[in-house]
Amino acid sequence: QVQLVESGGGLVQPGGSLRLSCAASGTIYDINVMRWYRQAPGKERELVASISGDSTRYAESVKGRFTISRDNAKNTVYLQMDSLKPEDTAVYYCNAGIRERIITLEYRDIWGQGTLVTVSS
Repeated sequence: QVQLVESGGGLVQPGGSLRLSCAASGTIYDINVMRWYRQAPGKERELVASISGDSTRYAESVKGRFTISRDNAKNTVYLQMDSLKPEDTAVYYCNAGIRERIITLEYRDIWGQGTLVTVSS
């Protein structure tokens, strides 16, 4: 069984930095895209950043402040968050497309449990 586990969330002051990690574990043959989403109270879940191969994409609200990276050997994706603002406060979710075995026909869309990031003085 494949699962994603996020870590690194917590309380940080405005202007501070935080680094999130998401590790995939279980039976894994290949992972194509890995993404970070976030959801603030009373708001819809939104895509923050994605990485596929060497290609990265960011939401306009975090561009220039957040950096997504990936360690394929460890099946882990990271989100470096700098110059944090109160409006960045949300539960951050990891998402990935995972092919479990060589005979698997499709990639499964897997979600982590989320990690809370609170930006406050």
